[in-house]
Amino acid sequence: MNTQRKPKLSFWQIWNMSFGFLGIQYGFGLQQANLSPIFRYLDADESKLPILWLAGPVTGLLIQPIIGAISDGTWTRFGRRKPFFLIGALVGSVAVLLMPYSSVLWMAVGLFWILDASMNTAMEPYRAMVGDKLNEKQRTIGFSVQTFMIAGGQIAAGFMPLFLLAVGVSSDTQGGKHIPNIVKYSFVIGVVAMLASMAWTNFTTDEYPPDNLEEFRAEQAAKGGFFGKIGHAFKDIWEAIVDMPIGLRRIWWVKLFTWYGLPFMWQYLSLSIARHSFDAPTPESPNFAEGSSYGGIAFIVMNVTTIVMAFLIPSIVRAIGTRMTYAVLLVFGGVGFISMLFLTNITAVLACMVGVGVAWSAIITIPFIMTTSIVSPKRIGVYMGLLNAFICIPQIINNITAGLYYNTLLQGDPRNALVLCGICMLLGAAACFFITNDVEPQYVGEVEEWDENLQGDFAAAK
Repeated sequence: MNTQRKPKLSFWQIWNMSFGFLGIQYGFGLQQANLSPIFRYLDADESKLPILWLAGPVTGLLIQPIIGAISDGTWTRFGRRKPFFLIGALVGSVAVLLMPYSSVLWMAVGLFWILDASMNTAMEPYRAMVGDKLNEKQRTIGFSVQTFMIAGGQIAAGFMPLFLLAVGVSSDTQGGKHIPNIVKYSFVIGVVAMLASMAWTNFTTDEYPPDNLEEFRAEQAAKGGFFGKIGHAFKDIWEAIVDMPIGLRRIWWVKLFTWYGLPFMWQYLSLSIARHSFDAPTPESPNFAEGSSYGGIAFIVMNVTTIVMAFLIPSIVRAIGTRMTYAVLLVFGGVGFISMLFLTNITAVLACMVGVGVAWSAIITIPFIMTTSIVSPKRIGVYMGLLNAFICIPQIINNITAGLYYNTLLQGDPRNALVLCGICMLLGAAACFFITNDVEPQYVGEVEEWDENLQGDFAAAK
């Protein structure tokens, strides 16, 4: 649909179209807070954790650009993007259900690959839907609401093991060789959250059909059906790479630094807290289950901060622009991670996660605002997929290389990995100043009106 003719949507319409993101992020949050402890329960060596996390970036690199390109050229009676996130949700829910019941390491790793493949199938269409349904003046708000959903889902995932512990569910690890029930039940609840939130978006949100549906269908028929679309998807991806705007190419350097460092947070935050704040360096240590569960609390602090920032980012962007917003907020994250080197008190460590949450809000919002400002509406899906490739490639480099220097440069200490993550954040902030100014959203006039409407609707929602 022509971007100039897209109607202005209400707060609740934007909320409904993004609500399924809540379930996806609950699944990601469970993975981020619990996967390294699960691998450790199943006898994985700490220095080998990065390579075990390889499934996430590899599946994202392979799947999101392809799904984006295919969905750009898809129209069914269910819509353009919805068939993909529904399939991803169904497959992902099975993997979430089975993962904490893994009895051996290879089973957990295999389910992790299935989970991330399905999650990436579901996640890319949500990003593209913002470009499909919202006019340029509302896209900053649209991605901010998705940021709210990301944070909300991950807060629920981080809080759930501690809630279950509080109501009497067992945390017994049987000497470090058994995944505790507080983790297992959290994953079971995650399946319900994923399916329910996806169903909500499916039934409350319609997609806009192509302007000329008959012409669109004729073009797709000429591509030779589904398998033909896959072939054309690779062609579309290559053409999009060749035609990529210079501003988007410059975003790559910011993502190279930030996303090389970020895997350390998911791989080692829970283990760092257990070791340095609870004196529990191994799964056999008495306080390991409790200490590692505080990784979930740390992610809660991060994501509560992200929720607050989701409602501030539109005003910050309007005041100082996307590039400066990106840089300043990344500095907060860098300082937060580096500060952990000097702290053992769990309250102080959690306070550092406020800075991380400020940076995380920019990481999951600003690049998407920039991208929708400079790419053709007809190619939003494929460029969203390529933007995800910018995320995945640095993570793959991290997963392959981190184990080579974990026991030497990082001295086998998970906290040093977090410090390196902070340094990468600061380098990413510096790279923001090389992004060209064509990434700035071209909106005037209606932003103040929308901010007032958003604040009123949010107050009513509370």
